Amino acid sequence: MMSRSYTNLLDLASGNFPVMGRERERKRLSRVMTVPGSITELDDDQASSVCSDNPSSLASDRMIIVANTLPLKARRRPDNKGWSFSWDEDSLLFRLKDGLPEDMEVLYVGSLSVDVNPIEQDDVSQVLLERFKCAATFLPPNLLEKFYDRFCKRQLWPLFHYMLPFSSDRGSRFDRSMWEAYVSANKLFAQKVIEVINPEDDFVWIHDYHLMVLPTFLRRRFNRLRMGFFLHSPFPSSEIYRTLPVREEILKALLNSDLIGFHTFDYARHFLSCCSRMLGLEYQSKRGYIGLEYFGRTVGIKIMPVGIHMGQIESVMRLADKEWRVGELKQKFEGKSVLLGVDDMDVFKGINLKLLAMEQMLKQHPVWQGRAVLVQIVNPARGKGIDLEETRAEIQESCKRINAKFGKPGYEPIVHIDKPLSMSEKIAYFSIAECVVVTAVRDGMNLTPYEYIVCRQGISGAETSLDLSGPKKSMLVVSEFIGCSPSLSGAIRVNPWNVEATAEAMNEAISMGEPEKQLRHEKHYRYVSTHDVAYWARSFLQDMERTCIDHFRKRCWGIGLGFGFRVVSLDPNFRKLSIDDIVSAYIKAKRRAILLDYDGTVMPQNSIIKTPSIEVISILNRLCSDPNNTVFIVSGRGRDSLSHIFSSCSKLGIAAEHGYFMRKSNDEEWEVCGQSNEFGWMEMAKPVMKLYTEATDGSSIETKESALVWQYRDADPGFGFSQAKEMLDHLESVLANEPVAVKSGQFIVEVKPQGVSKGLVAEKIFTSMAEKGEQADFVLCIGDDRSDEDMFEIIGSAISAKILSSNTSVFACTVGQKPSKAKYYLDDTSEVILMLDNLAEATDSPASSEADFGNEGEQKVKYMIG
Repeated sequence: MMSRSYTNLLDLASGNFPVMGRERERKRLSRVMTVPGSITELDDDQASSVCSDNPSSLASDRMIIVANTLPLKARRRPDNKGWSFSWDEDSLLFRLKDGLPEDMEVLYVGSLSVDVNPIEQDDVSQVLLERFKCAATFLPPNLLEKFYDRFCKRQLWPLFHYMLPFSSDRGSRFDRSMWEAYVSANKLFAQKVIEVINPEDDFVWIHDYHLMVLPTFLRRRFNRLRMGFFLHSPFPSSEIYRTLPVREEILKALLNSDLIGFHTFDYARHFLSCCSRMLGLEYQSKRGYIGLEYFGRTVGIKIMPVGIHMGQIESVMRLADKEWRVGELKQKFEGKSVLLGVDDMDVFKGINLKLLAMEQMLKQHPVWQGRAVLVQIVNPARGKGIDLEETRAEIQESCKRINAKFGKPGYEPIVHIDKPLSMSEKIAYFSIAECVVVTAVRDGMNLTPYEYIVCRQGISGAETSLDLSGPKKSMLVVSEFIGCSPSLSGAIRVNPWNVEATAEAMNEAISMGEPEKQLRHEKHYRYVSTHDVAYWARSFLQDMERTCIDHFRKRCWGIGLGFGFRVVSLDPNFRKLSIDDIVSAYIKAKRRAILLDYDGTVMPQNSIIKTPSIEVISILNRLCSDPNNTVFIVSGRGRDSLSHIFSSCSKLGIAAEHGYFMRKSNDEEWEVCGQSNEFGWMEMAKPVMKLYTEATDGSSIETKESALVWQYRDADPGFGFSQAKEMLDHLESVLANEPVAVKSGQFIVEVKPQGVSKGLVAEKIFTSMAEKGEQADFVLCIGDDRSDEDMFEIIGSAISAKILSSNTSVFACTVGQKPSKAKYYLDDTSEVILMLDNLAEATDSPASSEADFGNEGEQKVKYMIG
């Protein structure tokens, strides 16, 4: 599948993704223009998809890390002639390379945090690529403002932190032009990746919510690209996420990744719930790994909180005493119990809730008045988020009020530091704090507690005031709504909205006995020191390799338009059924077995009218008129229903209820093929099913002659799936000693007699033909659902058992491009009917008569499996 990018953002956002046909030589790195202009005029280069057969130009794998901003610091030179660049050693993206193999090259793709004049961009790009292995993406200023400040920070960021714009003054309403800007920016990042990528050898690791639709752009160009995505923010519950007008576009784009990572199971669970409710996808857990089956690809779900870089923290600790006079801090707060908060200026950090909790603690526990101090460091806001000025004013007002109420000469209960501090300055405060308090109402991860724990451990053998003497200890009061909370089992977890409970937690933290503090600290330090950023990166890469292991073995097709694009990944032997090939084999054959499914095969699954058309009946009767054909129908439907539907097909064989009942033609009696005709188990199973039906709105029970089916297609997807799993276990327990099988299917749970399946029907048909000396040398078997897979599977064993000849022309075919035990597929029911019509014409032709070899008088059996 080849693809192109688009000239018109309106077309792009609405899903009009055209297909390209022109090839050109791929450039390593070209300039991306950033001249002012309308975003609807943005265009990119055309390039063909890269086939997996192309030879690689690299000897080893490479990791391309894509993020909104590069891990670089940039500043103008003193003479104002050019730029000076250096690594941002505090950046998580810079540090994660320590977890990758030493021989793995790392290339960064992202934008700069400074505005570079278009005239300078070529030179800057060259310098960054050569010296830092960074490919810079330059966004036009008008696009950057709409993409980052408007859509990312005022639409996605609040929504992902559970804030809905109920009114225009409480957040930005959805603006489609901002969405178009977001798509356009992601497209520019994709262009930059395409310029530098070697798709056969590179891994691509995309980071955070700024680039959630980037996987679709890259997957369109490189079907087999090994690509992972990690979300560093929370992922909201489906009730919140579903309010986003472009919810499905983003979900489908993320599913074009091979591995999707989250900090906590809660975030992953919310994502999976959204996939279930909005896309109808269900996940499975196999040997501890969670995966979503998506058009033949397994999209892995990774749950692994990020860590800190131990070496970098310890390095800063060694310098901290020189750059910041820790001794002065100790002297300033001598005799005081210091609680510390370090937060970005953001409405979701809950800073004012922390101040109110401090006020409550001083009120409820007067013993701390004059002794307890909360030092609150507020980092600058990372962008133009919502309600920043209101939040800042609220914090300042609370600080002023609390200090006026409880302060006295030489003592302020709240020390508010509203300016950026260096890492060494923050570490100095960590070293003197008895407790760190984090009261964010929603936060993706928050590494402040990790950094605090490492600082309180100190540096062994270091001659510095940061080397804490005596037993190591640290205390944490953390919000239960932050990503690091589950990994800190020794912390005191709080609901920050409950100010009184938070105040009690703060009091408990600084009042706790020393031995208890030491035990909690040791437990935390063991976790933080072993689960660092290198461990996180190494684990993510290993899971990406595992998820992508079959990439170059399978055949891939890109299908769909816009953000509905997806890659269908199938076994290399799986291919579309050629009508010419099957007609040729059909004409040459002496004995033919034709087995067809009904619903979803010759009758569209979602059709309101469930009776076949005159055309279908005519085709079946024409096939039945050939004495060399053995064609039987086996369906999950009841025999009365099938008898009525095919009443005009007098010579058509039918197997009802998955083969429990069979007959070879209309004038023959039904044969019971099940191993048992005792149905006392139904009286045991019905009450169980009725119990779940009453408790599950939208579910119902279908009673057949030989089976019971509980279906929940109209129920809530998540609840219905959960109830189905519970019912399956319940029924298996109740019916453990009964001759029945309990199986789950697509929106159903079915109880049926043992030894009944479509596969056994197929085997019986083949055996019957062989025993009559009419062994089939042509087999056509078509179906569309899970029960039909039994037919496809039995064909292989029938050949090994010599029920079918090894020279038999076998056409096992599923309807739709999807993983199957069949080797062929047809796209839909219309193609099935077209193929059958061609076979019927071959039956009527003289060529077919010549292949008859005088067997016109023989009795034929017609089987159709539905």
